Amino acid sequence: LKSAGYATGMFGKWHLGNNDRYHPGDRGFDEAIVSAGVHFKFKTEPRVEYPEGQYLADFLTDKAVDFITRHKDEPFFLYLPHFGVHAPHEAKPEWIEHFKGKPGVGGHRNPVYAAMIASVDESVGRVMQTLDALKLADRTVVVFTSDNGGVGGRAREGLGENKDITDNAPLRSGKGSLYEGGTRVPLIVRGPGNIKAGTTCDVPTIHVDFYPTLLALAHASAPEHLLDGANLLPLLEGATSLDRPAIYQHFPGYLASGKNVWRTTPVSLIQEGNWKLMEFLEDGRLELYNLATDIGEKDNLAEKQSARTRDLYAKLVAWRKEISAPMPTPNDGVAQPKKQPKKKKSKE
Repeated sequence: LKSAGYATGMFGKWHLGNNDRYHPGDRGFDEAIVSAGVHFKFKTEPRVEYPEGQYLADFLTDKAVDFITRHKDEPFFLYLPHFGVHAPHEAKPEWIEHFKGKPGVGGHRNPVYAAMIASVDESVGRVMQTLDALKLADRTVVVFTSDNGGVGGRAREGLGENKDITDNAPLRSGKGSLYEGGTRVPLIVRGPGNIKAGTTCDVPTIHVDFYPTLLALAHASAPEHLLDGANLLPLLEGATSLDRPAIYQHFPGYLASGKNVWRTTPVSLIQEGNWKLMEFLEDGRLELYNLATDIGEKDNLAEKQSARTRDLYAKLVAWRKEISAPMPTPNDGVAQPKKQPKKKKSKE
């Protein structure tokens, strides 16, 4: 985007390293301030002063609004990844008080979590108001999405004590799982031209699609290396299908939910249309779901739909082989020896 004439800014959660090699300011962004970990008394990289007691979501929004204002007369790309609503769950007292007396609905009963959502909502409103005030709304595409489902659904999965903060129902499970409650998130796009207001699209997408989509929107040149994602611009303009046979996901590790309790164990999946096949890599167990009729992934059709299962499984195995996907190996119970630090030679 920079090579296409765009000013680029990033403010918020990066989670990919902050040293000189990995900080977003060294990965292509003109301006970048990273902060995550806590919502009050937060640290920034690079260090930036801010008013005592300021809430992180408000700080990041201030930086975003300032960036938009300074670059209003040129093309710009703003990436605003909020740390809210990530743990630790901390919110502004006035918002907590606002939600304290309200009755819970379903699994949504945590006033602190609700207050955190309200602060993110405030941020979205301020960004949109800035675009309107600067008369930029008619030539700016805004994308709102999330990186995973909420911290909920664990109790329903029997994952130890109930640590649910929210609920992703009717989706199964939540953050850290490759069931729909962990990976299906909001994706809202507002933009000028052929992006029509009030329309919806049911074609599955995945976040690596943003790379080629943003390139297409900016009329920017694609890099020489192969991109995993698909350009979503046709869908935004009303198309009902995407030129992609399937979406693949591969997670060869473990995510804890408690002692010897896992949000997920090693798993791979292929989603072809509404059909989703999961292979759990510890024991080779297969689960097949039709998301069109079973959004909660309750009815495993792997045996009833054996031909479809074999077909999808063959494609999943071929894809893993094609990309040389790392696979987990059995734990034989023998501890691996720790690497000894190299001895430094003493100076004469």
